[in-house]
Amino acid sequence: MSVTMDRRVRAQPRGESMYFGMAVLCAAIAFAGFAPTYWMPVTQGRFAGNPIVHVHGVVFSAWSLFLVYQTWLATSGHVMRHRRMGLVGVAFATAMTIFGVLAGVNMMRLGVASGQAEAARAFGFVPLSSIAFFAVVVTIAIVRAREREVHKRLMLLASVSIVDAAIARMFFVLLAPPGAPGTIPPVMADVGPGLVTCALLLIPMAQDWRLHGRPHAAYVWGGLSLLALKLLQVPIAASAAWQAAAGEILAIAG
Repeated sequence: MSVTMDRRVRAQPRGESMYFGMAVLCAAIAFAGFAPTYWMPVTQGRFAGNPIVHVHGVVFSAWSLFLVYQTWLATSGHVMRHRRMGLVGVAFATAMTIFGVLAGVNMMRLGVASGQAEAARAFGFVPLSSIAFFAVVVTIAIVRAREREVHKRLMLLASVSIVDAAIARMFFVLLAPPGAPGTIPPVMADVGPGLVTCALLLIPMAQDWRLHGRPHAAYVWGGLSLLALKLLQVPIAASAAWQAAAGEILAIAG
């Protein structure tokens, strides 16, 4: 049995352990970022929020752990089990998309109710565009699941893209001056965390460069798309078109 496992591990392409390392890094960032603003207040009974927020937090945290498990399976040679778990991953990604949208709409609704309608609609673009990017990339990764080199890179890209929220909370806790409770932050406050998120992709890109002489197209085009989204979110969120669209979203959500 050990000989068989050794052969399976040796058969893995070079650099597979990087994916496991990136999954662990994403999970660590996710839990560290939300610890002071969500997990600690929850365990201390100081967090009051819509049940959607709690479901959203549990599902996204579970995704981080699932990603670690899936990359460990692939790295350790359990490729068939990794593939069988694919349907679980599809279910997770679907749940994340649904509850990510619901949590973003809930945040906008609370902001509007507190008298910060324009700021709430503007900042609503941040979580909604982030979950949309994640959903699109995961969908493409699922469609191209048989193309292993493309699939694994797209899944990593999608998973890295959503740590933006956790990094933003680190920025707010460590760097931002304290504001009044319930104050909606400006969209500009997410640009720095967004750039840090994009910078994380330099790690797998550097490995591709070292092993293959150039970064894979999935990282190049996906990373550029993510960077463009983070840089353009300020003007888009402030536009009349988005304000109107956000209003329609709130009206449909009731």
